[in-house]
Amino acid sequence: MRYLPLNENDRAAMLDVVGVKSVDDLFVDVPEAARLDGLIDLPTHMTEAEVDARLTAMAGKNRAAGAGPFFMGGGAYRHHIPASVDHLIQRSEFLTAYTPYQPEISQGTLQVLFEFQTQVAMLTGMDVANASMYDGSTACGEAVLMACRVKRRKKCVLAPGLHPHYAAVTENLCQYLDISLDIHAPAPGKDVDVLNGLDKDIAAIVVQSPNVFGEIIDLEPYAVAAHAVGALLIAVFTEPVALGAIKSPGEMGADIVVGEGQSIGVGLNFGGPYVGLFACRQKLVRQMPGRVCGETVDAQGKRGYVLTLSTREQHIRREKATSNICTNSGLCTVAFSIHMTLLGEAGLRTLAAINHEKACMLADKLTAIDGVELVTDTFFNEFTLRLPKKASDVVGDMVAQNVIGGLHASRLMDGQDDLLIVCATETNSEADMDAFVSALKGALS
Repeated sequence: MRYLPLNENDRAAMLDVVGVKSVDDLFVDVPEAARLDGLIDLPTHMTEAEVDARLTAMAGKNRAAGAGPFFMGGGAYRHHIPASVDHLIQRSEFLTAYTPYQPEISQGTLQVLFEFQTQVAMLTGMDVANASMYDGSTACGEAVLMACRVKRRKKCVLAPGLHPHYAAVTENLCQYLDISLDIHAPAPGKDVDVLNGLDKDIAAIVVQSPNVFGEIIDLEPYAVAAHAVGALLIAVFTEPVALGAIKSPGEMGADIVVGEGQSIGVGLNFGGPYVGLFACRQKLVRQMPGRVCGETVDAQGKRGYVLTLSTREQHIRREKATSNICTNSGLCTVAFSIHMTLLGEAGLRTLAAINHEKACMLADKLTAIDGVELVTDTFFNEFTLRLPKKASDVVGDMVAQNVIGGLHASRLMDGQDDLLIVCATETNSEADMDAFVSALKGALS
C-alpha cells in the first residue's frame, strides 16, 4: 500500500502558494521530448530475487574496457591504477567521511584535501587550487561564471576545440544568468579562430589543451590576446596525465585552469563518479567556487588543518555565495592524491612519456592504411583520423571484431562524420594495436 501523505486539497493549496495551476506547470523548463507520457516500461512489482536476476542479466550486457583492445578517449581515459589506491580509499575514515565541518575531528580528511590542492596547483602551474568540483565540465562552467564576476562582464568565447559536453554544461549554467557565449563550432585546427574579433566586452576566452581532437595548443598567444582586451584566459584539460609532458597552463599565462582528474586514481566506472580540478591565480582566490583547505597552528602551536575559504552556499548566505555546489567528489580526490603520491613527479613524467610513445606508435600503424589520414599534427595520447567511410559505421564494424577502435566524432558533434578520435595509453599493448589495425582494415574494405 502506497503512503501518500497529501490529499488533493493539500496539493491545491501548495500550488496556489507557488503560483501555478498544476503540477505539470512546474516542469515547463524540461523539453517536451525529455518528459515521460505515462509510466516507465517496467514491471509493476517483482520479488527481490527476481529484481536481482533481472539486473544481473542487464549488467551482463556491459563490456568492460579490459575485455579486449580498447582505444576510447574523448574525455575519459583508461589507465592502470595501482591496487593500493582502491585499498586505501576503502578505509572507513575515507569511505564514510563527509564535509569536514568540524575540523577538530576531521584532521585526516582535511590534510588529504590540503595535499590534493597542493598537487593540483603544482600540476597546473597555478598559485592555488580548491578542494575539488563535481567534474571537469561543471568546473568549466563555474570558471566562466567566476570570470564574469571578476571582470563584471557578461560575455565569454569558447574555442572550437573545447569538448562539446563542456560547452553544453557551460551554456546550461549561463542561460539564466544573462551571460552571452560565443561558442565556436567544433572542428580540428580551428582554435586560432577565437583570436579574431576579441573586444573589451569579453570576460574570458576558454581554450582546451589537449583539445577534444587531441591537439596540443600553445596557450601563450591566447593569454596575450585575452589580456590585451582585459579578459581572462580559462585553460581546460580532460587528460591530466598530459601535464606530465607539456608546459603547464600557468606557465603559458592562463588565469584559471580547470579540468577532469579521472585519469589519475579513478577508473572508468561506467561513467563516474569523477572529480573536477579547479585552480587559479592568487589574486582571484576570493571569487573561486567551492572551498579551500588551509594549514595553520592551534593554541598549543601544533600544526592543524581548517577550511580557510568556504564561499559556497552551504556555508554563507546564498546571495553571497560564489557557487551552488552542495558537495564535492571527496573520495575521488583521495584516490587522485594517493595515485599522484605513488607516482611522484618522476613517475608522472615517465607515465606521460609512455602514453605519448604509445600514441605515436599507434598513429604510425593506422596512417599506413590506405585512405586513413592523420588530422592532428601535435598530440599527446589522443589523436584524430579522417576515414574514407562514415566513422560511426567503422566503429560498429570493429566492435563486431571485439575492438573498441576509438570514438566517432559524430557522437559528440554535428558535421564531422568521417572523423575518428583515437586514444592510446600505457594499458595498450602492441598486440592490441595490431588487432586495431586488422579490424580497421577489415572495416574499411
